[in-house]
Amino acid sequence: MSATARDSALAHALLRRAPLWQEAEARAGRFVRGRSDDAADAARVADDYRLLAHDLARARALLPRSRAREYLESVYAGVHATLNHGDWRLGAALLQLLRVEIPASMCWLRPYLAWAVALFVLATAAGYALVARFPELIALFASPDLIASVESGKLWTEGLLNIVPSSVLSVQILTNNIVVSLFAYCSGFLFGLGTLYILGLNGLMLGAVFAFVVRHGLGAALATFIVAHGCVELSVMCLSGAAGAAVGEALARPGSAGRIAAFRDAALRTGPVLLACALLLVGAGLIEGFVSPNPAIAAGLKVAIGAGYWLLMLALLAGWPRPGSNPPRAA
Repeated sequence: MSATARDSALAHALLRRAPLWQEAEARAGRFVRGRSDDAADAARVADDYRLLAHDLARARALLPRSRAREYLESVYAGVHATLNHGDWRLGAALLQLLRVEIPASMCWLRPYLAWAVALFVLATAAGYALVARFPELIALFASPDLIASVESGKLWTEGLLNIVPSSVLSVQILTNNIVVSLFAYCSGFLFGLGTLYILGLNGLMLGAVFAFVVRHGLGAALATFIVAHGCVELSVMCLSGAAGAAVGEALARPGSAGRIAAFRDAALRTGPVLLACALLLVGAGLIEGFVSPNPAIAAGLKVAIGAGYWLLMLALLAGWPRPGSNPPRAA
């Protein structure tokens, strides 16, 4: 028998094993979907893996450009992934997120966060200086009702609990904060220009309002209202803006990997930080709804709550407590 005829016979015999490949694919699929926990099936998956490895090697030699070889490679990869897929547990996944993924994401975001904070601080200082020098410009940043309330010697936050129950107020605040943070993140996709706008505008508004209330002797009262929730809220806004700017830079300067791959990588890297921001905003919304507008809570206690929650935020972003002394680094 010639070599060509022998190879043809071997290829024909190999193709007759296709039902075995299909069974292996279906068996692995049942485990992936969680529809099987049979021990015999698990042992068969290991046997399938050896069978597919053997047949794939023969297919690459005998049928290198065939659909059978492509199909075998696909099934082999699926069975390999099934065998090497660890048992997912909520506790372990949560610890992995808190101790590794969030700190690694923060480490990668440090340069973006540094300039985002610098931009926000400079914009706040500019807004304060602008309204302190030209008080009439407050009309550019505040509503007529707010201006009238401050000029009459009252903060717009006074009596807030008499108008809206704390539970409803917390939900409204939480919804608004999440929308603002998502907008700060998504606006960064415009090659970082959206982040410049969001952080700059919010910084100008904060500085302008503070300058206006200080001029009317209400600066301490506003600071007392803001301190319990504002430290974390403003930090989260800067974090969201920095994450959006990182994705925007990936789109503007994708490098050799290509724009789609760079975008996907940046989005995956910033994902853990966005999840942490959402969790932090839940607490900030509860504080702003129940603590900040409550006159029965002393100013010193509000300061302690604000400082404590901000330190908790730092601990969460740093991955503390975690085993080992060296912080995880982004790949």
